[in-house]
Amino acid sequence: MFGMGYGVSAVVKHAVQLMGLNAPAPVSRPVPPGTEYASVRELGEQMARPGGLTSVELVSYLQQRIRTLDPALSAVIELNPQALDIARELDCERANGRVRGPLHGIPVLLKDNIETADTQQTSAGAFALVGAPAAQDAFIVERLRQQGAVILGKTNLTELAGFRGGPDGMSRRGGQTRNPHDADAPVGGSSSGSAVAVAAGLAPLAVGTETNGSIVVPAAFNGVVGLKPSVGVLSRSGIIPASHRQDTPGPMARTVFDSALLLNALSGSDPHDAATTQAPTGIDYTALLTPGALQGKRIGYPATFSADGESLPVDNSPQFAQTLEVLRTQGAQLVPVNIRLADASRYDELLLADVKDELNGYLAKRDGLPVKSVSELIRFNEQRDGTDTDHQPVLKDVEASTLSAEERAPLWDALIQAFRGTVDELIDQQSLDALVSDFETNSYFAVAASGYPGISVPSGKDANGAPTSAYFFGARWSEPTLLAVAHGYEQAAKVPARPGL
Repeated sequence: MFGMGYGVSAVVKHAVQLMGLNAPAPVSRPVPPGTEYASVRELGEQMARPGGLTSVELVSYLQQRIRTLDPALSAVIELNPQALDIARELDCERANGRVRGPLHGIPVLLKDNIETADTQQTSAGAFALVGAPAAQDAFIVERLRQQGAVILGKTNLTELAGFRGGPDGMSRRGGQTRNPHDADAPVGGSSSGSAVAVAAGLAPLAVGTETNGSIVVPAAFNGVVGLKPSVGVLSRSGIIPASHRQDTPGPMARTVFDSALLLNALSGSDPHDAATTQAPTGIDYTALLTPGALQGKRIGYPATFSADGESLPVDNSPQFAQTLEVLRTQGAQLVPVNIRLADASRYDELLLADVKDELNGYLAKRDGLPVKSVSELIRFNEQRDGTDTDHQPVLKDVEASTLSAEERAPLWDALIQAFRGTVDELIDQQSLDALVSDFETNSYFAVAASGYPGISVPSGKDANGAPTSAYFFGARWSEPTLLAVAHGYEQAAKVPARPGL
C-alpha cells in the first residue's frame, strides 16, 4: 500500500514549484533558535515583546524552511503568495495596539480540500479539480482570518481524501508525502500533509479533515496531536465533501493546548451547516487544561472486545501499558471495560453512496473546473493517467453505487445509533469521563462512525523508532473533558516530538 515512490524528477519539480511562489525578502534578522518548534503561546509571547518576533519574520522563515525541507517530504502542495502581505498587515495592527486573539500573526496550513477565496487551488490533490480558485472562503477559513491567522498554504493529502484509491499520502498533484521520522514508514491518510508539516516544523498549526480516521491516523503515525471533533462542532461549508454524516475538519498541532486554541478559533455556528446548530457554543476549549486535570477522572480502557457473543482479549502494546501507568500515577481511576463491536458490514456501501451524491453535487456547483461529475472525473483520470492499471478503484466503486438517499437514511440511522451505543453504554454504566485505547486497536473506527470526538496524543516510540500514540475518546460534545484528559496525559508523559528529519 505504501510502495508507490516519488521519483527524483518529481522532487525537483515540487521544489521549483514551491520556490517560485511568493519569494520573500531576506529575513532582516535571525529568528530565535527553535522557532520552528515553538508553541502558539510561545510565539505569541515573542510577538508581544517590544522589538520581538514579527509575523513577517515568522512567515518568511517558515516559507524558507518549506522550500528547503519539503521537496523530500511533499507535505505542502502550494504556498499562499499573499501570506507575507497578510502578515505585514497583522504586524501593523499589533503595532497599533490591536491583537485579535491568540492566533494573531500565527501561520496555519490548510488541507487542500478546504476552500480559500484567493489565488490558491482547492483540488484535493487531483489535477481534475485544478482550475478557477474557489469563489469564497470555507466557513472555518473565514473564522481563521477573523482571528488574525495567516493562511500559509495548502497541504498534500491522499488524493480525493482517499476516495480515488491508492497509497496513503499520495496525490497526483502533490506526489507522495513522506514520514519525517522515517521516509519508509507509513504516513497515514488522508490528512497526511497536515500531520507531516506540523511534525517537521513547517508550521505550528494545520487543519485536517476526517471522514473516518483521516485526522487521527496520520497524527499518530507522524507523532503529532490530531483532534477529530464531534460532527457538528465545526462547519463543513466550503470543504469538498464525502458524507455529511461523518465529515468534520479538525485541528492538528504539536500540543493539546495548541489544538484547543485552534478549535476555539475554528468553532462557531454556521447557518449553511445545520449540524453546527446542535453543537454547544461559546466554549473556551482551553479552560480545563490545568494542572491536576487527571486527578479523580474515571477512564475506561479496553480489556476485551466482543462481537457476535464472543469475547476476545485485547493485545495491547508495551507503549500502551506505559500510557496506563502514566494515567494512574496522575490520579486517574482506570476501569477495564469490554467494548462491544457494532455490525459494520454495510458501512462501506453506505459511505460510498453518500460520496457519490455529495461529490456529484459539489462538482456540479463548483465553477471553472475541468469536470462536473464523478463520471467525468473518472474519464479525466483515464485520459491523463492511462488505463493500463486500475489507478482509481475506489472512485469507480463510488460511481457504481446504487443505493438511493431514501434507502440509505434508515440504514445510516441504525448504524450510527448502534455505534453510539458501544460508547454511550460504557460511559453510562461505568460513570466514565473518557476512554483511552492503544491506537493499534483501531478504536477510532467506532468513534468516527458514531460522529463522536477522538484525539491522538504521542505516547513514545516503538521498537523500530516509529512514533506511537494513545487515543482518547468520549461521548458526543465531550471535547472539553477529552482535551483536559489528553492534556494531563501529555504533560505527564513528556514525549519528545521532534523527528530526526
